[in-house]
Amino acid sequence: MIPADIEVFVALDPVSLHKSFDTLAGEVQERVGRSPRTGGLFIFFNRRRTALKAIFADGTGLCIFYKRLDRGRFQLPEPIDEGRVVELSEDQLDVLLDGIELPPPRARAKRNTTPSVH
Repeated sequence: MIPADIEVFVALDPVSLHKSFDTLAGEVQERVGRSPRTGGLFIFFNRRRTALKAIFADGTGLCIFYKRLDRGRFQLPEPIDEGRVVELSEDQLDVLLDGIELPPPRARAKRNTTPSVH
């Protein structure tokens, strides 16, 4: 149902998932600056990140996809810049929808920059 080559946008700020077609379309317009009818999959999370709604156009109308995790939270992608919307690849979308929690990045070991004395 969701086209494989669709652009995917994730809103990083939470939204009330009580919103439906018209109000989610308004959120897309406000946050991304375009209508969901122009193409793209737009994903919104609740405040606790235990559920998401995605809105997209399939050519005949708007569709909404809703997912709630049984346990855990959706892992938000890291923003590349100061924007509050992130674009995802198809692989990143699959990981996100599977609810896989990625391990936090490990801190790199500090290099000893002090010259050694022999």
